[in-house]
Amino acid sequence: MYEYATTGTCSRAIQYDIYEEDGVKRVRNVKFVGGCAGNTQGVAKLVEGMRADEVVSRLKGIKCGFKPTSCPDQLARAIEAQL
Repeated sequence: MYEYATTGTCSRAIQYDIYEEDGVKRVRNVKFVGGCAGNTQGVAKLVEGMRADEVVSRLKGIKCGFKPTSCPDQLARAIEAQL
C-alpha cells in the first residue's frame, strides 16, 4: 500500500494500492485521510479496479472551488508519481 501526503486540500493523505492484472496496472483500496467524507468515499468507489492511467487522465487537473487542486487531482498526482 502506498501513502501520499496531499497538499492544498482538506484531506491530509491518500492510501491506495496499485496492482497488475494481465499486464495492466490498476487501482484499488483507495482511502482518503480527512476531507469531505461523502465525496472522497465516492471517488474511492468509482476508481476501484480502474486502470491507473485512466484514473490519472480523468482526475488530473480537477479543482476544488478557487483552490488550484482537489482531492481527486491529488489522487491522480499520487498515482502518476507511482507509474
